[in-house]
Amino acid sequence: MTDRLESEGDWRFHARTVTKAFGDLLANDGITLQIRPGEVYGLLGPNGAGKTTLVKQIIGLLKPTSGELTLGPYDLIEDPDAARQLCSYLPQAQMPIDSFRARDVIRLTGMIRGGESGAVTARTNEMIEALDIGEWAETLGIKLSGGVKRLVGFAMVSVWPGRVVILDEPTNDVDPRRRRLLWEQVRRLGDLGSAVLLVTHNVLEAEKSVDRLAIINEGRLIAEGTSSSLKAEDRGRLRLQLMMVPGHPTPELPDFVQHNTRVGNNVMNVISETDATVGIGWAQELMARGVAEEYALGATTLEDVYIRLTGHTSSNGNATL
Repeated sequence: MTDRLESEGDWRFHARTVTKAFGDLLANDGITLQIRPGEVYGLLGPNGAGKTTLVKQIIGLLKPTSGELTLGPYDLIEDPDAARQLCSYLPQAQMPIDSFRARDVIRLTGMIRGGESGAVTARTNEMIEALDIGEWAETLGIKLSGGVKRLVGFAMVSVWPGRVVILDEPTNDVDPRRRRLLWEQVRRLGDLGSAVLLVTHNVLEAEKSVDRLAIINEGRLIAEGTSSSLKAEDRGRLRLQLMMVPGHPTPELPDFVQHNTRVGNNVMNVISETDATVGIGWAQELMARGVAEEYALGATTLEDVYIRLTGHTSSNGNATL
């Protein structure tokens, strides 16, 4: 495999005013976005926001009610076969690999996608080493854990990537160390020249990996830009995070708390930088009273932006993408 995909022509992916209606329900409502070759683009939104519907249209499984989907010179709506050939897709569900050895199924996928035998074999070995799954390379899929299956599925998609690589929750069930390795390979896909569309619930990790991102809510694109640009409105604010004693209600909030969200025993408060000292004093008082167990003060994150824009959090306290 060459270091990068061939670069001739303009291989940008475009979605232009894409709308998908199911009866009276607008699953996608006029979505417009663009992903350049070499770019890792995050797609965020709560469950039911329309992310999966958009992905299915990109890969030719659904036809938009209106709008345009193009990749380079190809109209993906008029030519869904081109969509399937030019796009690599890792679904959220596990790949059906129970009857295959890990190394064999990765290599087979690369061959199916048109890679030359020797180059695909070399790339397969590279992916196995990069993801640190060598000890399972000759193991049948049925005997693999969910996390290792996920890594094998990612390797299948990445071994001979398309012009667009779509990754839906790629780190599900993956252990923390190999999750870091996987994020490195997501970045590597961009370096190889693919346009990467990343759909993930892991806001904090995704924030470090994406070049740009879009937030979708109720079928509409409500924000787009770099992580820094989306956080611009929150400059001058801090996140004061409290871990409450289990079972204790949220304490009465002082006037300097601008926004408050609780998930489980974790209470996230947004305050002004100028109130940092008084905020720390309040948190320490709660600890002294046995109301809170610990606190942390830091810069606002993409998660805070997401919560502000959509009002959603996930069950583990991270924003839902």
